Amino acid sequence: MKDLSALKDIRTKPELAKLLDVTPQNLTYTLYKIGRKDLYISFDIPKRNGGIRTIYAPVCNLKLIQSRLSNLLQDCIDEINNKPNKSSKLAHGFVRKGSIITNANVHKNQKYVLNIDLSNFFDSFNFGRVRGFFIKNRNFELDPHIATVLANIACFNNKLPQGSPCSPVITNLITHSLDIRLASLAKKNSCSYSRYADDITISTRKAVFPNQIMEQHENGKYLAGKKLTHEITRAGFSINEKKTRIQHQYSKQDVTGLTVNKKLNVKKIYWRTVRSQCYQLFCTGTFYKTTYKGREQGNINELEGQLNFIDQVDHFNRIRKTYNKNNPNWKREKNGNSNSRERLFGRFLFFRSFYGNSQPTILCEGKTDIIHLKSAIRMLVTDFPNLARENPKNGDYELLISFIKKSNRTKFFMGLPKDGGHVCLKTFVSNFNKNSRDYTAPSPQYPVIIVLDNDKGFDDFTKVINAAKTGSNELQEKDYRN
Repeated sequence: MKDLSALKDIRTKPELAKLLDVTPQNLTYTLYKIGRKDLYISFDIPKRNGGIRTIYAPVCNLKLIQSRLSNLLQDCIDEINNKPNKSSKLAHGFVRKGSIITNANVHKNQKYVLNIDLSNFFDSFNFGRVRGFFIKNRNFELDPHIATVLANIACFNNKLPQGSPCSPVITNLITHSLDIRLASLAKKNSCSYSRYADDITISTRKAVFPNQIMEQHENGKYLAGKKLTHEITRAGFSINEKKTRIQHQYSKQDVTGLTVNKKLNVKKIYWRTVRSQCYQLFCTGTFYKTTYKGREQGNINELEGQLNFIDQVDHFNRIRKTYNKNNPNWKREKNGNSNSRERLFGRFLFFRSFYGNSQPTILCEGKTDIIHLKSAIRMLVTDFPNLARENPKNGDYELLISFIKKSNRTKFFMGLPKDGGHVCLKTFVSNFNKNSRDYTAPSPQYPVIIVLDNDKGFDDFTKVINAAKTGSNELQEKDYRN
């Protein structure tokens, strides 16, 4: 049975618990036995433009239930969008196959871009509004008792909390009617529309913005047009006029943090900062960043995340080039040539995996070698404390070594294809000194260990290792066959 039909047929809490794949006892205990204040942990994070945002993180039991509800509702949205005459490309935040990249791409190469922020977005969805939506919306029309339970799962302090896994998907469901009306208004005025959470963007290639969309007052200030304001107010929201802005084609236009003037791109200052931090890492082994607290040491995981984000934008642009879009067999690792940003990302991945690695790195020849080695370590974890340690909380184990899982990503960035066997490892060893000679950070503290099969490929490695031993990084060969 489809998820949406199954949800509409539910009449009792045990049936809902089964659909959410939790026990009825767990659902009842979490929602009605534990105090509401004990279900969330609150903390503050600074906003980018000043101010404080309070996050309410649910405790484990509730988080599991909310995550299951979020997945269920996402499946329902997919079913709804598969119906005829349904649009699924208006909201891009917290939706499958949606991102700030797809949101910004809607407004690429336009004359004017209008950005509007909805005030107190999550606070606009109270308990009654959430419950009423699930009862009255023609796509759901749930039993009132079940709608009440869903609202109890989702709401805290009579609103959708920021930090809940299911808050974003519920806001998208309720705001979908507003998206339809605003998209229709934009289309009538030759404009493009998109929304990412509380950020609404409307753009046009016309010489001036239509008055229904945007008005310029006598003081030179730009405000949302009366028709646009009416539709937003009618839907139960208000506009944060301090954040309303118009961007012209001859100035920098940005949408959800990406520039959209001629092509989709990250901001120059963002790329230059990340590049500078990478070079600092390569030279010293650490890097620093500037935050609202001042200058502090950066986290290598955050830096990799920023490089990943830049690469996502580059990859998005690359596959949409005409000669790539028309080739269904096009793949970056096979047909693409790396640009300067991708080459820097490759150098970073090589540094983190093989030079500045925080624990011994294992590079295997076969596809299943990692599985066999991990299984052996799991069985012998108490006998080899340097390889893994047992977690006393759950009885599982934590590896103290890293395995390189070869993939299309490692092939493109580091020349390590998933099916290359000992041939690609020979190339890796031959080029190791060349790839690491530009790093002036302190010498590696942990080894890179290559595990080979006991066959002809191992014998071929002897010559390669002997040839590569000269250089700043000493390579050592050890034969464990006997």
